[in-house]
Amino acid sequence: MEDKSIKIGRSYASSIVSGHVEGNVSSEIKDSFNTYTQEQKQNLADAAAEIQELLQQLEKSYPIDTTTGKMMVATETIKRIESDPKLLERIFSALKAGGTEALAQFLNHPAASFVIGALEDWQKSKGKKSQ
Repeated sequence: MEDKSIKIGRSYASSIVSGHVEGNVSSEIKDSFNTYTQEQKQNLADAAAEIQELLQQLEKSYPIDTTTGKMMVATETIKRIESDPKLLERIFSALKAGGTEALAQFLNHPAASFVIGALEDWQKSKGKKSQ
């Protein structure tokens, strides 16, 4: 008898799906963690660009060659995001669509990890308040 089992694996996330299929099967399997609509990708890219711009502006005022300097840049970035409700909402909307990991992929700055950490904390805090 012909083996009609399907095995799908992903080593980086350790998820494995297996089963037996009979008859004609026509389907598309998508990795939901990497499948974003064009609008979601654009929202993430736009939010990241705004954060990146803030980081680059602030590195002119604070040294980024030390951890303290990076934290100062990140702190000032967070302050500016908090003080701009529209920017804050755009960033949260992008985070809701794609998450902090997806946003982090768009950022390229030594202080970005500190900003991502703060955004993750905001998300957790916001989630607790809405429960």
